[in-house]
Amino acid sequence: MHSEYIEQRHGGYYLAGTRISLDSVVYSFNEGKSPEAIQEDFPSLKRAQIYGAIAFYLDHQAEIDKYLVDTEREFEGKAIPMAEENPALWERLQRAKAKMGESRP
Repeated sequence: MHSEYIEQRHGGYYLAGTRISLDSVVYSFNEGKSPEAIQEDFPSLKRAQIYGAIAFYLDHQAEIDKYLVDTEREFEGKAIPMAEENPALWERLQRAKAKMGESRP
């Protein structure tokens, strides 16, 4: 898969010449954001780059959707539950959550 707007590096897809991942644009696009709204989130991008990224995604939708699912699964598989990573913080959050629940009518 080649595009003047998208490049593959470090196992991911990025808008060419930037550090912005294709994932970021695709997730925004799939949430219903317009290219103009996406540009507000990423002001360093030119509108043509955003349209190019969306066109690339639409031309390779099955492969990119699979890549996104695989990436999300990999990320979730590497995550350490907060209860294990920082038990003291986890306990404080649980106490605060319980306290908030008690103060609600």
